[in-house]
Amino acid sequence: RARKIRLEKMTMEKDMFGVSRLKVNLHMHTTLSDGSKTPEEAAEIYKKAGYDVVAITDHWIHRDSGEIGGLRILSGAEYNIGGGDASTGVYHILGIGCSKKPNLTQEAGPQKIIDEIHRCSGIAILAHPAWSLNTAQQAAALNGVDATEIFNSVSDEGESSRPYSGDFVDTAACQGLFYPLVADDDTHMYNCDETKAWIMLEAKITDSDEALLQAIKEEKFYATKGPEIHIRRNGDEITVLCSPVSRISFFSNAVWAPERGHRGTGLTKAVCHVQPWEKFIRAEVTDEQGRKAWSKVIRL
Repeated sequence: RARKIRLEKMTMEKDMFGVSRLKVNLHMHTTLSDGSKTPEEAAEIYKKAGYDVVAITDHWIHRDSGEIGGLRILSGAEYNIGGGDASTGVYHILGIGCSKKPNLTQEAGPQKIIDEIHRCSGIAILAHPAWSLNTAQQAAALNGVDATEIFNSVSDEGESSRPYSGDFVDTAACQGLFYPLVADDDTHMYNCDETKAWIMLEAKITDSDEALLQAIKEEKFYATKGPEIHIRRNGDEITVLCSPVSRISFFSNAVWAPERGHRGTGLTKAVCHVQPWEKFIRAEVTDEQGRKAWSKVIRL
């Protein structure tokens, strides 16, 4: 979809390899649903924080792509079902980049939501699986999940203190379910949960919505609260390159294995060697301020 969008920020951040990247938040709410800021106020906050693109994802309220105050807006909505009892199944699914409003009611099940998002040319992101207590078994019953959140800011700053979904990601990967891993805010309060987590997407601000969605599906990004992280595979050797951090950790289906935990000051590289029986591996880094970044999952 070609759109004429007035965008004030035309210079993009470059990573350690000189690759241009966009700072993107894919999950936030406004006064149109249960957020405390208007879309205009929210856009101004994120623009001032250096974001290039955001998706406004109010509950069951589709917003078209466009711009607000010079900030690019990617179309979005959050479709939440199951109420508040995780024992009976709670699913929150983001519909990002849809070319038209999905035809959905709150009686729809999770698979219907995913299918309808795809019918409208969007991507379906499983939101905060740790907060929702989603299991790998539940995920295995869903076809077409395009990505999942590994970190969700409001799930830490709000009620549950379950912002991190690494356990879900790893147990799902043990069953052969591999997802692109996004970090975002799910901003509601705008007094502690905003501009905390994002993805750095390899794309241009002038790219079409379709190009941005394709870059997400192809995992051309890293998720972060600040640090930069890149993961590479060469045979059985896995290398992480990053901005200076105090900890580099590798995660896989191995309960324990050598070379998986690296600690120090100003670390910018770590290497581990995979075991013949490992199915996947990913990495996390933590800087001196406690901020983390997450790599993609490498299928072995």
